[in-house]
Amino acid sequence: MARLGRVIFGLFALLVSLSAAARPTVLLVSIDGFRADYLARGVTPNLSALAAGGVQAAMRPSFPSLTFPNHYTLVTGRYPDHHGIVDNIMDDPSLAHPHFTYSDHEANQDPAWWEEATPLWVSVQRQGGHAATLFWPGSETEIHGMRPDHYLPYDKGMAESDRVGQVLAWLDLPEDQRPSFLTLYFDKVDTAGHHEGPDSPAVNQALGEVDAAIGQLVAGLKQRGLGDQVDLIVVADHGMAAINHTIYIDDIVPPADLHVVSDGAMMGLVPTAGAEDRAGQALLAPHRHMVCRKKQDMPARFHYGTNPRVPAILCLADPGWVITTHEAASKRTSPYVGTHGYDNRAKDMAALFIANGPDFRAGVRHAGFDNVDVYPLMAKLLGVQPEANDGKLADVADMLKR
Repeated sequence: MARLGRVIFGLFALLVSLSAAARPTVLLVSIDGFRADYLARGVTPNLSALAAGGVQAAMRPSFPSLTFPNHYTLVTGRYPDHHGIVDNIMDDPSLAHPHFTYSDHEANQDPAWWEEATPLWVSVQRQGGHAATLFWPGSETEIHGMRPDHYLPYDKGMAESDRVGQVLAWLDLPEDQRPSFLTLYFDKVDTAGHHEGPDSPAVNQALGEVDAAIGQLVAGLKQRGLGDQVDLIVVADHGMAAINHTIYIDDIVPPADLHVVSDGAMMGLVPTAGAEDRAGQALLAPHRHMVCRKKQDMPARFHYGTNPRVPAILCLADPGWVITTHEAASKRTSPYVGTHGYDNRAKDMAALFIANGPDFRAGVRHAGFDNVDVYPLMAKLLGVQPEANDGKLADVADMLKR
């Protein structure tokens, strides 16, 4: 009987090992702020080679075209209004940490901000796989009781080469620990675009440095015999536009009449108690280079305005303009000259998409799609049952060989 038990256990272990070995691998790389047309600048030979040998598209970000909302959309397939990360800066009085900013580690660690959706790494692990994330928004938080099997706390100072090295090290793990879904994040292009502008030499330099890291990644995969086993998907969360003009909201409405939740290309506002009528009348009147709307009146194509975390009034600037207050502007020691957050159909908001690997066709120039579609695409590649999502696999299925 004991011998039979050992045989059964051995067969089970073999099946598990074979299943792990056969599991597809998807590596999702985000280059924050990589505008789709940056690829034509001639400074990214490694990315251009991946695009030439695979699929390339100008992908539409979700609205608002900001970092945290779009990164969570990419791994949940849900619009920001549906997954709850509606902005980089948010208020939710119902939570223990009622104010969220992308740089507030304590608020970021509160699962309640993230649990209106389920990221792909949780689904992969629930269904028997392993996942690893390097600096993806939400990946440091225990979401639905689970963190990625392998992750690191965000470290902006970590060199691009070290980030690649860490991902390759995770792929070197024994088969029973090796992740089938991995994410990798680069911030340098976005930072240069904000501080120097999208047309600056600094952005071109950042593009070249990140491209070199992509070359290191591709070479590392080939050295490990994984070049034809990993589906590599390179995306951006949004594009970048140059800032030329500023609208000061406190020139329109007295500061005492407003609580400003967030500013920039889009400003989220809540009129103070007793000032709702006069503040609303002033904001909702016509303005040059800015449109203010009640959240419930946002255009349907934005898929935005139903979540309680969306402020009562939203003011959206034309590309090239930003909305702020005199007080906030006076506190900025290094004002931005480039930004994002505009209408997600604006040309400068278009985001990079490249896919290359054993499951992708070569030489495909896709007409473009919404970034919610990346999630069902990855779930399909991984053989994972997806959660409810807003994406349409049919819109991207023509990228695949089968």
